Amino acid sequence: MVNIGNSWDNVLKDDFGGENYQNLRRFLAEEYRTHTIYPDMHHIFSALKETAFEDVKVVIIGQDPYHNPGQAHGMCFSVNPGVPVPPSLQNIYKELQNDLGCYIPDNGYLMPWARQGVFLLNTVLSVQDSRPRSHAGKGWEIF
Repeated sequence: MVNIGNSWDNVLKDDFGGENYQNLRRFLAEEYRTHTIYPDMHHIFSALKETAFEDVKVVIIGQDPYHNPGQAHGMCFSVNPGVPVPPSLQNIYKELQNDLGCYIPDNGYLMPWARQGVFLLNTVLSVQDSRPRSHAGKGWEIF
Protein backbone atom coordinates (compact mmCIF):
# COMPACT_ATOMS: atom_id res chain seq x y z
CA MET A 1 0.00 0.00 0.00
CA VAL A 2 1.19 3.49 -0.84
CA ASN A 3 1.67 5.88 2.06
CA ILE A 4 1.37 9.52 1.02
CA GLY A 5 1.53 10.68 4.64
CA ASN A 6 -1.43 13.05 4.67
CA SER A 7 -5.18 13.16 3.97
CA TRP A 8 -4.72 11.76 0.45
CA ASP A 9 -4.16 8.35 2.07
CA ASN A 10 -7.79 8.25 3.17
CA VAL A 11 -9.14 9.86 -0.01
CA LEU A 12 -7.32 7.34 -2.23
CA LYS A 13 -7.40 4.20 -0.08
CA ASP A 14 -9.91 2.44 -2.33
CA ASP A 15 -7.93 3.40 -5.44
CA PHE A 16 -4.63 2.17 -4.00
CA GLY A 17 -6.29 -1.10 -3.01
CA GLY A 18 -8.07 -1.56 -6.33
CA GLU A 19 -7.24 -3.79 -9.26
CA ASN A 20 -6.43 -0.88 -11.59
CA TYR A 21 -3.70 0.44 -9.30
CA GLN A 22 -2.31 -3.05 -8.68
CA ASN A 23 -2.02 -3.56 -12.47
CA LEU A 24 -0.44 -0.13 -12.83
CA ARG A 25 2.01 -0.91 -10.05
CA ARG A 26 3.11 -4.15 -11.77
CA PHE A 27 3.53 -2.26 -15.04
CA LEU A 28 5.63 0.43 -13.32
CA ALA A 29 7.83 -2.11 -11.54
CA GLU A 30 8.75 -3.61 -14.91
CA GLU A 31 9.23 -0.19 -16.52
CA TYR A 32 11.55 1.05 -13.76
CA ARG A 33 13.48 -2.22 -13.97
CA THR A 34 13.97 -2.11 -17.75
CA HIS A 35 13.90 1.58 -18.75
CA THR A 36 14.78 5.04 -17.52
CA ILE A 37 11.54 6.45 -16.10
CA TYR A 38 10.70 9.94 -14.84
CA PRO A 39 10.21 11.04 -12.23
CA ASP A 40 12.27 8.89 -9.89
CA MET A 41 9.91 6.32 -8.36
CA HIS A 42 10.15 8.05 -4.98
CA HIS A 43 8.77 11.26 -6.47
CA ILE A 44 5.79 9.99 -8.47
CA PHE A 45 3.37 11.25 -5.83
CA SER A 46 5.13 14.54 -4.99
CA ALA A 47 2.04 16.57 -5.92
CA LEU A 48 -0.02 14.59 -3.40
CA LYS A 49 2.64 14.71 -0.71
CA GLU A 50 3.21 18.45 -0.99
CA THR A 51 -0.43 19.57 -1.16
CA ALA A 52 -2.78 17.74 1.19
CA PHE A 53 -6.35 17.26 0.01
CA GLU A 54 -7.83 19.85 2.38
CA ASP A 55 -5.17 22.42 1.41
CA VAL A 56 -5.96 22.38 -2.33
CA LYS A 57 -7.03 25.85 -3.48
CA VAL A 58 -6.20 25.69 -7.18
CA VAL A 59 -5.75 22.70 -9.50
CA ILE A 60 -3.39 22.81 -12.48
CA ILE A 61 -3.42 19.72 -14.66
CA GLY A 62 -0.68 18.77 -17.08
CA GLN A 63 -0.38 15.94 -19.56
CA ASP A 64 2.54 13.82 -18.36
CA PRO A 65 5.90 14.48 -16.69
CA TYR A 66 8.77 16.10 -18.53
CA HIS A 67 10.66 13.32 -20.26
CA ASN A 68 14.24 14.60 -20.19
CA PRO A 69 16.87 14.01 -17.48
CA GLY A 70 16.72 16.19 -14.39
CA GLN A 71 13.39 17.83 -15.12
CA ALA A 72 10.48 15.82 -13.69
CA HIS A 73 10.02 15.63 -9.94
CA GLY A 74 6.37 14.71 -9.59
CA MET A 75 4.56 18.03 -10.04
CA CYS A 76 3.26 19.19 -13.40
CA PHE A 77 5.07 22.05 -15.11
CA SER A 78 7.63 22.25 -12.29
CA VAL A 79 11.30 21.42 -12.89
CA ASN A 80 14.11 20.80 -10.47
CA PRO A 81 16.32 23.69 -9.36
CA GLY A 82 18.98 24.58 -11.91
CA VAL A 83 16.99 23.25 -14.88
CA PRO A 84 16.06 25.86 -17.52
CA VAL A 85 12.41 26.92 -17.44
CA PRO A 86 10.56 24.85 -20.10
CA PRO A 87 8.52 26.66 -22.77
CA SER A 88 5.20 25.43 -21.33
CA LEU A 89 5.99 27.00 -17.96
CA GLN A 90 7.32 30.15 -19.61
CA ASN A 91 3.89 30.50 -21.24
CA ILE A 92 2.14 30.08 -17.88
CA TYR A 93 4.42 32.72 -16.36
CA LYS A 94 3.71 35.14 -19.24
CA GLU A 95 -0.05 34.70 -18.86
CA LEU A 96 0.15 35.25 -15.11
CA GLN A 97 2.15 38.42 -15.69
CA ASN A 98 -0.10 39.71 -18.49
CA ASP A 99 -3.39 38.92 -16.76
CA LEU A 100 -2.52 39.58 -13.12
CA GLY A 101 0.78 41.44 -13.10
CA CYS A 102 2.53 38.58 -11.33
CA TYR A 103 6.29 38.50 -10.90
CA ILE A 104 8.03 35.98 -13.18
CA PRO A 105 10.60 33.94 -11.26
CA ASP A 106 13.98 33.10 -12.75
CA ASN A 107 13.42 29.36 -12.21
CA GLY A 108 10.82 26.66 -12.78
CA TYR A 109 10.76 25.09 -9.33
CA LEU A 110 7.10 25.31 -8.28
CA MET A 111 7.38 23.79 -4.80
CA PRO A 112 6.42 27.17 -3.24
CA TRP A 113 3.17 27.08 -5.24
CA ALA A 114 2.40 23.55 -4.03
CA ARG A 115 2.95 24.62 -0.43
CA GLN A 116 0.44 27.44 -0.94
CA GLY A 117 -2.31 25.09 -2.15
CA VAL A 118 -1.67 24.87 -5.89
CA PHE A 119 -2.19 21.21 -6.75
CA LEU A 120 0.14 20.45 -9.67
CA LEU A 121 -1.04 17.13 -11.06
CA ASN A 122 -0.42 15.40 -14.37
CA THR A 123 -3.05 13.07 -15.83
CA VAL A 124 -0.23 10.53 -16.23
CA LEU A 125 2.34 10.45 -13.41
CA SER A 126 5.25 8.67 -15.12
CA VAL A 127 6.98 8.57 -18.49
CA GLN A 128 9.90 6.84 -20.24
CA ASP A 129 13.01 8.88 -20.98
CA SER A 130 12.58 10.85 -24.23
CA ARG A 131 9.20 9.21 -24.95
CA PRO A 132 6.36 11.62 -24.18
CA ARG A 133 2.98 9.98 -23.48
CA SER A 134 4.68 6.55 -23.21
CA HIS A 135 2.69 5.72 -20.05
CA ALA A 136 -0.61 7.11 -21.31
CA GLY A 137 -3.38 4.54 -21.33
CA LYS A 138 -1.64 2.34 -18.75
CA GLY A 139 -4.00 3.15 -15.86
CA TRP A 140 -2.96 6.56 -14.55
CA GLU A 141 -5.97 8.27 -16.10
CA ILE A 142 -8.37 6.02 -14.20
CA PHE A 143 -6.41 6.45 -10.98
